[in-house]
Formats: sequence, C-alpha cells, structure tokens
Amino acid sequence: MEGVSSDRDSVESATITSSISSGDKTRDRKEFLHRFVNSEVLKANLTNWLQDIFKDKAVSTFSVPFELVDLQKFDYALEGVPFQQLTRMPSAIYTSASSTAEAKAYLALEDFLHASVSGLWEAFWGPENDVMPFYVSSLYDGNLRFYQADQAIAEGKLGGLCASAIMLKNPRHPEGKWDDIIELALLRPDIGNLASAEGDSKPPFFIIGEALFFALRVLLARSISRSKFPLSLNSVFVLVVDSQYGGVVKVEGDLNKLEFDLDNVYGSAAAWIKNHSRIAISSVDRIWNKLGNANWLDIGALQVLYATFHCITQYAGMPKNTVDDLAADRSSRLQARRIERQLEDTRVNSNGLFLFQHRTATPEIVEVQEESSKLDTTKLLKLEIGSILMLEDSKWQQVYQINQVLHDGEILFYIASPVDDPAKSLFLYVGSHPSQLEPAWEDVKLWYEVQRQTKVLSVMKQKGLSSKYIPDLAASGRVVHPGNCRKTSKGGNCDYPWCGSPDLVTSPVGRTVADMVRAGQFGADEAIKCCHDCLSALSASALHGIRHGDVKPENVICVESAVRLPYYVLISWGHAVLEERDRPALNLHFSSTSALQEGKLCSASDAESLVYMLYFCSGADLPVLDSVEGALQWRETSWSRRQIQQKLGDISAVLKAFADYVDSLCGTPYPVNYDVWLRRLKRQIREEDNGKEVDTSGDHIGALVMRI
Repeated sequence: MEGVSSDRDSVESATITSSISSGDKTRDRKEFLHRFVNSEVLKANLTNWLQDIFKDKAVSTFSVPFELVDLQKFDYALEGVPFQQLTRMPSAIYTSASSTAEAKAYLALEDFLHASVSGLWEAFWGPENDVMPFYVSSLYDGNLRFYQADQAIAEGKLGGLCASAIMLKNPRHPEGKWDDIIELALLRPDIGNLASAEGDSKPPFFIIGEALFFALRVLLARSISRSKFPLSLNSVFVLVVDSQYGGVVKVEGDLNKLEFDLDNVYGSAAAWIKNHSRIAISSVDRIWNKLGNANWLDIGALQVLYATFHCITQYAGMPKNTVDDLAADRSSRLQARRIERQLEDTRVNSNGLFLFQHRTATPEIVEVQEESSKLDTTKLLKLEIGSILMLEDSKWQQVYQINQVLHDGEILFYIASPVDDPAKSLFLYVGSHPSQLEPAWEDVKLWYEVQRQTKVLSVMKQKGLSSKYIPDLAASGRVVHPGNCRKTSKGGNCDYPWCGSPDLVTSPVGRTVADMVRAGQFGADEAIKCCHDCLSALSASALHGIRHGDVKPENVICVESAVRLPYYVLISWGHAVLEERDRPALNLHFSSTSALQEGKLCSASDAESLVYMLYFCSGADLPVLDSVEGALQWRETSWSRRQIQQKLGDISAVLKAFADYVDSLCGTPYPVNYDVWLRRLKRQIREEDNGKEVDTSGDHIGALVMRI
C-alpha cells in the first residue's frame, strides 16, 4: 500500500508541476504580448535583414500566398457573385492638408472589407446560415483598441488609426479583442508607387516589417486565448493597401519556437520571424480605379478576396458551396453566351446528342420567327438521363444509354447500360473535348479519370491482375455520332460536339463511401469491411508494383448484390503510380505524409491514406487545412497525441492496432504485411450464414469464393 501511495503522490506531484509550468508559460506569453506594443522597434530590428533581402533582389526568398491557377479558379467561381462597395475610395489620401481624404479612406476601407466578407459569406456559406458572424472595425494606435472608423473620427482619433480588421463577433466582448481578429488591413500611402520604384512589385520593406508586427501580435493573442482555435489558425493574413493598390502578406509559424525573453521582447520576436516563421508576399496590384470603385475581379482585388476567403474558412470551416462547385457553373454561362450570340443550336437528334447549327450567308432579307431564336441552354452539350451515346474502338461499336448523372465534387460521370443489355449497370466516364469549353483544371481532372485510368487498368489486365476489389475495364474508346463525320484527317475530329471525345467504361457500380457517410450509413461494421476490402485491392496492386495514390471516400464504392454480401471496390486509379517518375494526387486531408513532403509514395502511403479515410469517415472532425505545412503539422500532432488511434479504437481494437502499425511504417522503406492484417480483419467481419456467397480469400488474387 505504501508503494501505491508513493506512486499516487508522484503522479499528483507531476500533475501539479505540469499545471504550474503551463500556467507560467501562459503568464509569460501574456506579459510578452503586453510589452510587445511598438511596431517601430520591431521594424528597426528587422530593417537590416529585410534590406539585405531586397538589396540582393532575393525577395523570391518569400513565397507567394496563392498560385495563379488557384486565383483563376477562384475568379471563375466569383463570376456570379455580387460585391458592392458603397463608400468610394478617395483617389489620393494624403494629397490634401485636410484630414477629410484620410477619413474617407478609412470609411471606404471598412466598407470594402464589409462588402468582401459579406459577399463571400453569402456566396459560399449561404444566406440561410443565420446572421454573418463577422463585422469590421478599426484599430487605434494609442491604446491598441478597436473602434468603428466613424466613431474614432467623431472622437478626434483619426490620426491614431493604424489598421482596419475583420473581426469575429464576440457577445462577451462586443468592443473586440485581438484574438477575435480574422484579417487585418493596413492603410498606408504610396504603396503602389513605392513597389513600382523597387521594380519587383512587392510592398516596400518597411511596410512588410509593420505587417509582420501586427501578424505576430495576432498569433500571440490567439495562443493565450481561452477559445479553442484549430491548428490552421497558426497563420495570419495582413492586407497592405493605399488608395489604389494593395497586396497580401501571409505569416505562419509555431510560437512554441519563440523564446519569450521578457527582457528582450523585440529581439526575441525578430529572431523568431527570421528563423522560424514562413512568410508569403503577393505582388502589389491595383484594387480601386480612379473613381474609387473596386475592380472586384482584377488580380489585385482577387488576391485580397482569396485571402479573406481563407480567413473565413479558418473559423467557419469548409463552405457549403465550394470553389469547384461555383467554378463549374462557368461552363453553362459560356454556353449561354454562345447561344445568346447564336453560335449554337439546341436541336436534338434521335440519339439524344446535340449538333452545331451551321448558317449560310444570304443576301436576302428573311423573316425570323421569334420563337425559333429561343434556345434551350440547359441541354446543350450535356449528357442527361436518357441520352444515347455510341462508343467505338478499333474493333467494335457499342451503344449506351445514360441512366444516372453523378458528380464526385470535381467531375461529372455516369451510370449507363448497354442498349442491348439494359439490366447491366456500368460506370461511364467521358473525357473533355475542345468544343465543351471546359475550364483547364477540369480538363486535367478528366484526363486522369479517363485517359490515364484507361492506361492503368489496361496495364493491370496485361499483367494478369484480377481482383473483385479493383474495377474491371469493360470498354474504352472514342465517341462517334450518326451521319457523316466531317473530320479532315484520320484520327482527327469534326466540329460535332462530342466527336472523338475519349471514354472509359468500368464495372461494377455502387455508392461512394462519401455518400454513405453523408447518409449516416457508415458504421463500425462497414469501416472494418471497407478496410479489409481496400487493403485487398492495395495488396493485389502492390504485388505488381502499382500503388493507387488517391485513396479517399469519393474513390471507394460499396457494391450491393442480390447473390452476395456488400463489398467495397477501390476505384479511380488515374493517379496510380506505375513507375518512379509518376506523381500521386495531393489532398491535404487524405494524402500520406510522404506524398505531401516529397511528392512521392512510400510503401505504406496508400495504407496511411486509408487510415485517414477511416478516421474521418468514422465521425472525426475534418480540420480546416489551407496549406501543405498546416496539413503536415496536423498529421504530426494527431499521430503524436494518438488521436487517430484512439478514434479508430472506439470502432475496433484491430483498426486501432492497424493504425499503430501504419504509424510505425510511415516514411520507411519497409513494405506493408498485407496478409497478416487481412487475416486479422477477416476474423472481425460479421457475415451471417444466410446462404450468400462470401469471399474468403486472404490474398484476394483470383478470388476464391465458396458457399457457407
């Protein structure tokens, strides 16, 4: 008993010591933040460092916060989103000795931020989500507190305003706190002119130094806040603008690496910024025109809006309407414009496909019936339920009828049946064609889903790989159409909308795990069976040197049959790695650590992605991840705290053990011992003795099926 008492005392002592240590750490951070109030002192500590970077033209040391292709996609998504700034930005802030222009500038900046956050909230998160949880305020330099710009101006504090901010509404502190800041905007004169003078289109170094000060204050405030912030909130966006131009500065980093030296606050902060922070800086571009109106869809305003979008996502989670969803509507808008210009016709032939309208010039004046010019934009160049499609390869032709149109969040695909065998259901993928005018990134996704997956499945067939857990290549070829084809060369295409589009037909069909999760139909039994079947597919492909590279809920289907129990099939092999130079798909939530760090797969990468899929599909919260660095940090934290193992342990001890096993293999060259885990999982699967066929194969290659 004395030993037990001693152990208990030591545990309690360790707990008290840990609590005291944690309390001291929080107090140090609070005191550090209390003393960290002068941006000029921090700028002085950073001046030489920043000047050296700018002098050596090494501004490329700083990455850019957004890639151009992402901004282009965001631009497509915002085409139908209304933004309205009512308070105009004055053309020059400080040209007059009067403070009127400066006052109008702060009022205009607040209105711009309000229009931005409210427009984005309504477009992506939906107006039905109650009242927008954000508001806009301005920061007074004298006491670092927040005021509405008009209130500060009325109280004679205009000269002390130093920033504006989008804030999270806080009923307990309606005046606003630093940890409520979503995004900061610094209004400073001549940013555009100074950036042009430097010749690198970046904000001047002293403005960057000031932005770093405010960003670090926000990070410090979040670190001592009582609110439980997600890991993705280790980054801050700061906008730097004048009356016409602006840019974005993004700062992120782990504050645990900051030495909280209370005797040298600014030196410690400068050292952390130089050595442990990640800084991204955009180019400076025009936001407002000479009339003070925002050019919402020009590059300057667009990158500011995209920064605001990421800031909202950090707090509100993933939007109801994704960027991809809204951008996909662009195709229909393009088609509507072509129809408006009478470039196309919607006459439908007997096969359910659509023809271009070819017009011939005539010198005569003809009467045009008004009704004939009313064109149906909803059917143009779209495959719908009931549409008929004829496919051919070098040896055969096959006609399919569309039974169902599906969308996996990125591309459209179909469930179709051969006309001569309507009871048979197959997945049908139709590749992009120039006449479809699809956005470039969607063309790439379709290429992976159709042409690349056709190659992978063909290689599997050539190698003799056969497994019921891997889709079967039923057919592949090109779309043909009835009538005369007017292509000018062999292998070319005519101007018929679908002529020559690549296609792929696979079997079997089923519901995706993502759909099952949304319907609340993915429980413990389903998770165990899914793990077993996906491992079977990965094992079969690994024996032939093929790895999937894109395991996620949208790429696993549950197949139901009247003659056997439901089973899972790993589909969408377009990103499969066949040889060393191939690169897997990158997904911040489901990609393996090796894929995110190196762009390559290790031997356990697919198994690691499978663990993430089971973890999130079993009820774990989906974190907000906006960068590869954030995704890697989430993985490191989740594994070290054993959050993934504990969650899967709530389902099954074998899933918890499997997660531990995968964790031990991550990043190593050691192969996964599939056979052992398939046997262990097989023992956990509940299969009733009801006369149905049950797959008892452990190695699942050339499936051995027996009846109970």
